[in-house]
Amino acid sequence: MYRFENPEYLWLLVLVALWALIRFATFFNQKKRLRRFGDPELLNQLMPNVSRWRPLVKFCLLELALVLVIIALARPQQANSISQEQRAGIETVIALDISNSMRATDVSPSRLDRAKMMVENLVENFINDKIGLIVFAGDAFVQLPITSDYVSAKMFLSTIDPTMIANQGTDIAAAIEMATHSFTQQEHVGKAIIVITDGEDHEGGAIEAAKDAKERGYNVYVLGIGSTNGSPVPDPATGSYMIDNRGETVMSRLNEQMCREVAQAGGGAYIHVDNNSSAQRLLDEELDKLEKGETTIYSDYSEQFQYAAAFALLLLILEICILDRKNPLLKNIKLFKR
Repeated sequence: MYRFENPEYLWLLVLVALWALIRFATFFNQKKRLRRFGDPELLNQLMPNVSRWRPLVKFCLLELALVLVIIALARPQQANSISQEQRAGIETVIALDISNSMRATDVSPSRLDRAKMMVENLVENFINDKIGLIVFAGDAFVQLPITSDYVSAKMFLSTIDPTMIANQGTDIAAAIEMATHSFTQQEHVGKAIIVITDGEDHEGGAIEAAKDAKERGYNVYVLGIGSTNGSPVPDPATGSYMIDNRGETVMSRLNEQMCREVAQAGGGAYIHVDNNSSAQRLLDEELDKLEKGETTIYSDYSEQFQYAAAFALLLLILEICILDRKNPLLKNIKLFKR
């Protein structure tokens, strides 16, 4: 197996193609200008030492040398050994509701903080799995592309706050749809979408989005967080509770019915999150049921750039040795007549 350690340098190959286009355009322009001076056969007789092909050969050597230099910069590497270890894991995309209602404290310390604690505990148990983070309210966006970098996942998780999205609401459908586009192309790997929300779907379409995700091979799990009895929503701006247009305290209630319907449509499971630890255990059990993909690990790579660099140097030396004009000393040798 081969790979490039610095593949970004391969974009320089575009310059090679551009240089070739400029060179050939210049070549044909020179031929056009020479025709103005007279018949090409006559001009060849007047300039017996001018070679038609040597400049082209020299240019091709320079082009090939440049290609090899770029490849050397990209650092090609060859896998020398294959680890006997087999990596088994799943891919999980967390869609976390960060609407204002997630500030409610019917789950300690708050719905959002409890959700973040659950995700962190989930990451702690990951070994060869991948995780991605999506946050949503009235809009949805990717907070962390799917990765196996658990340190980054925890760092991004700690920064999540309802103020990240100005457009308030709860668009679960948008979050699920975005999650379906966040997985890798790896096959035979269990892929799960975990929606953590209080279930107040203001936009609609969540059930249809979950059905579509299931058809694509993604299981949708819903963690309903909060109390069905309702809880006032703290307002950090005032230090009190949020009030509606009528001056009444806003009460946020967990919509368990909607959460169950979304989970059922998505082929996953609904888990109620409260102040005990059973939700974490149930979630771990559900994820353990998913197919574990296996991939071979190439554990040792050797550098191959030196071969490309050496060949490029050889081509440059050869290009220098080839003269633009015919060498009078070699004119009787058929190989050098052109």
